Amino acid sequence: MAEERTLVVVRHAKSDWHTGVPDVERPLAPRGLRDAPEVGAWLAANLAGVDLVVCSTATRARQTWSLAGNGLDPAPQVRYEPRVYDATHGELMSIVEELPQDVATTVLVGHNPGLAELVEVVSGERAELKTSTVAVLRWAGSWARVWARRASLVTLATPRG
Repeated sequence: MAEERTLVVVRHAKSDWHTGVPDVERPLAPRGLRDAPEVGAWLAANLAGVDLVVCSTATRARQTWSLAGNGLDPAPQVRYEPRVYDATHGELMSIVEELPQDVATTVLVGHNPGLAELVEVVSGERAELKTSTVAVLRWAGSWARVWARRASLVTLATPRG
């Protein structure tokens, strides 16, 4: 039987639109600062472990992971990937395809609409990804099998503080 892959898609927590900074530099809003640790607590309670995190370089995504990642022990390796910011579902699938084969579970922290489209395209199920939403996708085989579009949407949750 082929090895199972788990892709955990996390939309960043609520950001602050009132800062006047460029979109990529927008920080988390007070609600986002409360919700992001809840995402980490949910991940710790619902996953056997995380091998790798691929996170957008946008401020709000980095802050989300910084707060969520505190809940995981052991702490996974984190790779900040500028291509995740403003990515289409196809661009995100290309990033997933490149993941190391010795990694079984990856968390992808990013943005809509790309993340919601990714979940829908690879699983065939429509999923609304509000801020702080977690979608868990699984399939058998390599990371490149993301292109087969046969993942199962195992869980959809929105942990909030």
